[in-house]
Amino acid sequence: MKSLTTILLFIATPTVFAEAKPVFSRSVLMENKVELPSKNIVSRTIRVIFPPAFKTPLHTHEGPGPRYVVKGKLKVIEGGSTHIYQSGDVFWESGQLMSVENVSGQTAELIIVESVPDTQ
Repeated sequence: MKSLTTILLFIATPTVFAEAKPVFSRSVLMENKVELPSKNIVSRTIRVIFPPAFKTPLHTHEGPGPRYVVKGKLKVIEGGSTHIYQSGDVFWESGQLMSVENVSGQTAELIIVESVPDTQ
């Protein structure tokens, strides 16, 4: 009987410890209607790395668009409003005068997606 219990336990063990298979997942993180300024557009995806405590000067970008915080915590001042975004957050940059400061104490990473008129 002890042998039968050992065999059954051996057979059942892989099922008990088997990992669940990953499931495909898709989520819309942000949706925003955009009026394109031109028929010919250049779309850019840009990675920006911010060292700890780095702060950009006030600036604007050619095109508005979504921004995704990959890592760290960023303080964004845009159009007179201040917001803190951290890993996994998505925000819409409008193209107004802005600055970004890394307030996380570690390197921060931001992905910028923008669509601008093709000037070539």
